[in-house]
Amino acid sequence: MDVVLLGTGSADGWPNPFCVCASCRTAAARGEIRGQTAALVDGTILLDCGPEIPRAAVHAGRSLAGVRHILFTHAHPDHVGPAALLFRAWVRRDEPLDVIGPPEALDLCRDWVGPDDPVRFVPVAAGDRIDLDGYTIRVLEAAHTAIRDGDSVLYDVAAPEGARMLWATDTGPLPSSTLDAVQDAGYDAVFLEETFGTRTDLCAGHHDLTTFPRTLAALRESGAITDATDVVAVHLSHYNPPTPELTERLAPWGARVVDDGATVTVGAQTVTETPGLRRTLVLGGARAGKSTYAEALLAAHPRVTYVATGGVHEGDREWAERIALHRARRPAGWTTVETADASAVLRSAREPVLLDCLGTWLTGRLDHHGVWTGGDWAAVDADVSDLLDAMRAVTVPVVVVSNEVGSGVVPPTSAGRRFRDLLGRVNSAVAGESESVVLVVAGVATPLR
Repeated sequence: MDVVLLGTGSADGWPNPFCVCASCRTAAARGEIRGQTAALVDGTILLDCGPEIPRAAVHAGRSLAGVRHILFTHAHPDHVGPAALLFRAWVRRDEPLDVIGPPEALDLCRDWVGPDDPVRFVPVAAGDRIDLDGYTIRVLEAAHTAIRDGDSVLYDVAAPEGARMLWATDTGPLPSSTLDAVQDAGYDAVFLEETFGTRTDLCAGHHDLTTFPRTLAALRESGAITDATDVVAVHLSHYNPPTPELTERLAPWGARVVDDGATVTVGAQTVTETPGLRRTLVLGGARAGKSTYAEALLAAHPRVTYVATGGVHEGDREWAERIALHRARRPAGWTTVETADASAVLRSAREPVLLDCLGTWLTGRLDHHGVWTGGDWAAVDADVSDLLDAMRAVTVPVVVVSNEVGSGVVPPTSAGRRFRDLLGRVNSAVAGESESVVLVVAGVATPLR
């Protein structure tokens, strides 16, 4: 099944022609122009058809003459451009055409069809199943509203030869009915919208870079996405960071972006976990955003063990509030383990692990061995060696967070200087065991390896 993405952008495209934000300026400078999202499947099925799509097909070198079925997801104007039906009538196409979608979307099209045009309107709702020339289409519920609740749908498309894809735009986090419907689907490809990027304060009818990976985790948990599923982010807007940075953000989640006009051959490729991300060290200064970034790396996994090494500070209200905020932003499927024995957790791990952070872990080991009151420094060195051994042996993805201590002022005390020096050596040793090392400064992540 060949899927030509005639557009991968949101309603206003990317860049928005009226906008001068950094994201739009960067996209324009790079010549990355994304139009309204739509796809042409095997030259015969058109998934959404906004006003830009007929011209986008021409730009992509594709003809729409063979289209026999147009499937609309909802009635928003970037998805329904009824003038395309008039353009088709002008060249007197005699082949039958099915126009399929929620009733509100079809109502926008009826006045653009002549009485003798061979056009059949087929209203659908979530739960319906239709057969189109050997293609099986299941209609699924979307978390999106055009005019009324329930007037937006997604499409599960299975080709005659067996390839299967999910067309999931526009939608926010998927309803439980949809997750139930796609149980064990094992899609070859999923085209999932990711409109709002770094903006998490907008409506719930679209994904952002927080909810997008959580939806992927839910789809993996249900068996809809497997290691062989090609996940493509669509309906992209200028709320996202520039494409190179967005690509970096999506890669650990097993997702990617493609250009307008790209062809995705569904069912022909095998996508495996991104190599080199089994062990990742995330460094940064205080409040640099390193923990948030580290959590995002694993956000597309349905189950994660979060190793909190900071412990409980009795009577410290500010610390308790900080811990509560950290817990609140973690997905529901994550398990929090408060322990100083990080090595044991790594050795027994059967699901991804996030260790946050090395600084508090090292502080705990120093206190445990009483080094500031004449205790055994060699015991601390042994703990570090044990942690490195566990890092080498780990068989699941691991993300470790630590404070970058090489850029600050020199501590005023000998104890502070000794701690800084030791943590710097621990950071270097863990970096040596990590395939990926990232430095986060002012919320911006820079890959070092």
